Amino acid sequence: MTDSRNTPQAPIRVLTVAGSDSGGGAGIQADLKTMMALGTHGMSVLTAVTAQNSLGVQGAWELPAEAVRAQFRSVVDDIGVQAVKTGMLASAELVGTVAGLLRPLDVPVVVDPVGVSKHGDPLLAAEALETVRTELLPAATVATPNLDEVAQLTGVTVTGEDDMRRAAGAVLAYGPRWALIKGGHLSGEATDLLTDGSAEHWLRAPRYAVRHTHGTGCTFASAVAAELAKGREVPEAVALAKEYVTGAIAAGFALGAGIGPVDHAWRQRGDTR
Repeated sequence: MTDSRNTPQAPIRVLTVAGSDSGGGAGIQADLKTMMALGTHGMSVLTAVTAQNSLGVQGAWELPAEAVRAQFRSVVDDIGVQAVKTGMLASAELVGTVAGLLRPLDVPVVVDPVGVSKHGDPLLAAEALETVRTELLPAATVATPNLDEVAQLTGVTVTGEDDMRRAAGAVLAYGPRWALIKGGHLSGEATDLLTDGSAEHWLRAPRYAVRHTHGTGCTFASAVAAELAKGREVPEAVALAKEYVTGAIAAGFALGAGIGPVDHAWRQRGDTR
């Protein structure tokens, strides 16, 4: 008979539904590193495999919807989850499949509507955009588009903070509870807007003159999911995630001949830049 007093309690569990980055800087790999760094147990549903390095994406192969569905049911039905984050979903079929799997869940869902890689390589079929709008975004607790993804989804071009408000309204019109508009591509401070249509939370951080920022979006969204899984309210979860990803960006390092990744282990390494 097992002595339950000596059985460690399972950690908080977070599930990522996303594509693989063979270079380890973004995608599933970045998600799992982030989840571990923030004290949670990361689990994964793989949607696509990419051949990817610091120079770009050399190839991508999506998995069958049946394989995605089986992975999801395997994890959720046995282990259970306390938050879910979605990333690269590649096709309209996979977007619809994942949206259908998320709908019955009663846990926070963070949707990172990944459209292109850091190098500009497409990671979502153009015909999948409408499915993202009508099926995936309504399942989101928080949607986390960057400015390129905002333009893809809503047609809103953001050049300043007033545009970020318009962008957030356009994203919220598709049904997520909160929109986190990431303004990292603007000049000046690294400024993001979190809003549910009434309350506004502006998150500002220093802009570091660094090149190695691969995986920023995946890392930010995964950090939000990890903090939500701990039971935090959305504004607090996003503020803590912003602090974490800012440190990871500051500590980004060279890897290969191109753009290196952010450092998911910056706190463990004692890097406080």
